[in-house]
Amino acid sequence: MILIKTFAFGLIFFLVNDCFGGVSNHFSEVYLKFHKRDSSVVDNKRLSWLVGGKTVALAGTMILLDQMWYSNYPRTSFHFFNDNKHWKQMDKLGHVASAYHFSAASAATFRWAGLSNRQSALYGSITGTLFLTTIEILDGFSKEWGFSWGDQAANFSGSGLFYLQQVAWKSQKVKVRYSYTSSGLPEYRPDLLGKNLAEHMLKDYNGMTFWLSANMNMFSQKREIFPPWLNMAIGYSANGMLGSVENPSEHNGQPLPEMQRYRQWFLAPDIDFSQIDTDSRFLTILFKAFDFVKFPAPALEYNRKYGWRVHLVYF
Repeated sequence: MILIKTFAFGLIFFLVNDCFGGVSNHFSEVYLKFHKRDSSVVDNKRLSWLVGGKTVALAGTMILLDQMWYSNYPRTSFHFFNDNKHWKQMDKLGHVASAYHFSAASAATFRWAGLSNRQSALYGSITGTLFLTTIEILDGFSKEWGFSWGDQAANFSGSGLFYLQQVAWKSQKVKVRYSYTSSGLPEYRPDLLGKNLAEHMLKDYNGMTFWLSANMNMFSQKREIFPPWLNMAIGYSANGMLGSVENPSEHNGQPLPEMQRYRQWFLAPDIDFSQIDTDSRFLTILFKAFDFVKFPAPALEYNRKYGWRVHLVYF
């Protein structure tokens, strides 16, 4: 499961970088306010440390990933692998989400170094795509998987979504977010879907939902009609999956229940905490760090198995 590597390391990489970017941006704003410094001036010292740090972090993460993950599987010559039909494309949305947040976190650190909005968006997007492309290359040399053009297209889509918005609006009016609700299916295949909650959140695609969360005022040009923190989100998930492409009839000699594999679509309100004004440095960093999480809220669901369903609270 390619997403386990991407999303697991992605969450760690994102939290570290995004917290750093949030702290950096916050203290930079305070510094500029009281010292009257021109925010457009590039801080070469910061930029040098930043580029060097990212290079070391990228190389170190790849070495760690290679030793912790790929060393446990046989190697082979570089090859491609078509997994576009796996997990009803849930893994592809994981790549989109990871690339989007990698790019946003990296761009925040480049902005801290004094680069312009356009420059930081560009270099941040390149960094996010580069990180995930490196993982795809490692996959290409693993007999278990292979370089997936579907995954790579998803990587470009996530970074591109961030870059285009940042250049056009200088903000992210549409964000990619993640949520997890227990599906109850890992008990049938804990080896594949996880043995505990932490593993379920990374392995059980049946419980994951990926969202496009859009600000309610994004098309309002003259004045804000809705509170600036109010979003509306469209979610996608899938369920009934005990295998990547089809469900096996048994596992370890034990019969598995027959399940219908189906897609799910959701519509729900969301809260963008980054749009809530606060003078608290702690809350600013906290809101920034967890910007990838969809806020629990009432939701309307549609799927072919059950039709329309209403959830009083869905996460």
